[in-house]
Amino acid sequence: MNKLDLDNLNKKIIQCKRCPRLASYIQKIAKEKVSRFKEQTYWGRPLTGFGDFHGRLLIIGLAPAAHGGNRTGRMFTGDSSGDWLAKALYKNGFASQPTSLAADDGLRLIDTYITASVRCAPPQNKPTREEFENCFPYLVEEFSLLKQVRVIVCLGRIAFDTCCKLLHIKGIDFSHGKSFTHEHLTVICSYHPSRQNTQTGRLTWNQWYVIFAKARKFLDKADKS
Repeated sequence: MNKLDLDNLNKKIIQCKRCPRLASYIQKIAKEKVSRFKEQTYWGRPLTGFGDFHGRLLIIGLAPAAHGGNRTGRMFTGDSSGDWLAKALYKNGFASQPTSLAADDGLRLIDTYITASVRCAPPQNKPTREEFENCFPYLVEEFSLLKQVRVIVCLGRIAFDTCCKLLHIKGIDFSHGKSFTHEHLTVICSYHPSRQNTQTGRLTWNQWYVIFAKARKFLDKADKS
C-alpha cells in the first residue's frame, strides 16, 4: 500500500502548479532550451524523487537543474552534479553504474532514494521562501512513506535546513562532513556537488567520496547491530 501511496504522491507532484513563478520558468526553459540540447525534448515539469522505495539511505538536494533534471525528467541526471553523485554512489555500492545521463540510461539506485527540497528548477537556483513552503508538504508525505530510512545525506545548507525542519531539529549548524544522530537516524552534511563548489576546489573528490563512505559505514554498522 505504501508504494501505491508514493505513486499517487508522485502524480500530484508532477501536476503541481502551486508556484506560478516556477511553473512559468520551467516551461520557458523547456521551450527555449540551450543550443547543445536544442534537439532534445525537455521534461519541463516538477520532478519526483526516485530510487529504492525500501532504501535506507535518503539523499536530499536543493532543486532540479534547469538543463539537468528539468531536461531529463530525473533528479541529478544529465549534468555535472549528477555525474559526481552517481560516481560516488557507485563506488560505495549505492548505484548500479557510475553515470547518470538520462532517465532511461539503466541507472538503478541500491538501498538509496534521492529527493529534493524543491521540485522545480528555480531561476538562479534560488527558490523563494514561499516556494519552499509550498513544496515542503510533499517532502513530509514522501518521508512518511519511506519507512526504512536510517541515514540522510543533506547536499548543501538549504537541504540541511529542510532536513532539520522535517525532523524538528534545532540548534545544529551546517558544516561539510558533520554527522550526528537523531532518534534512529544518522544525518550527514555535505557541500552540494555544484560546479560552483567542484570547480573552485571548495569540494574536492576526496571530500565528496568520504561522505558516502561514511554513509556506507553507518549502514554496515546498523546491519551488525
